[in-house]
Amino acid sequence: MPTPLGILTVSDRASRGEYEDRGGPAIQAWLARVLSCEWEACAEVVPDEPDRIEAALVRMCDEHRCGLVLTTGGTGPASRDVTPEATAAVCERLLPGFGESMRAASLLVVPTAILSRQIAGTRGQSLIINLPGKPSAVGDCLDAVFPAVPYCIDLLGGPRLEAHADQCVVFRPGA
Repeated sequence: MPTPLGILTVSDRASRGEYEDRGGPAIQAWLARVLSCEWEACAEVVPDEPDRIEAALVRMCDEHRCGLVLTTGGTGPASRDVTPEATAAVCERLLPGFGESMRAASLLVVPTAILSRQIAGTRGQSLIINLPGKPSAVGDCLDAVFPAVPYCIDLLGGPRLEAHADQCVVFRPGA
């Protein structure tokens, strides 16, 4: 049975069909290239509204049992960028190292990465990670943090994720 992985695009325009969602497909493409285990996408697009973001995150974690939920969009400083706040509202614990590492990696590419406010946290057996909305930044950020993701999910008691070693070297102590 494939492992469900949550992919949540947060965008007013994409949710109304005025703009093509490119962040969600960028996440799916990255996962398809890197993961060696069987998985299936549990994907949604919601507007930049805290209650809608929170409801989607809860649904993905609690109902669909996604061990990993990746969001894209809504992490900047604009007034409608509320993904980090919605994520924090549904998480039991925040893991600041993820945001710090993603911003550090992104700063090597673009100076405006310092404006990004993405966070990560846990909910039950799920890890939620906020990614930027820009498709190329999705890969930069996942490349920076994914080596630690499978072990984090192991510690939460979630599903085991495996990666192609030539794409991403996953770190598990003693492995």
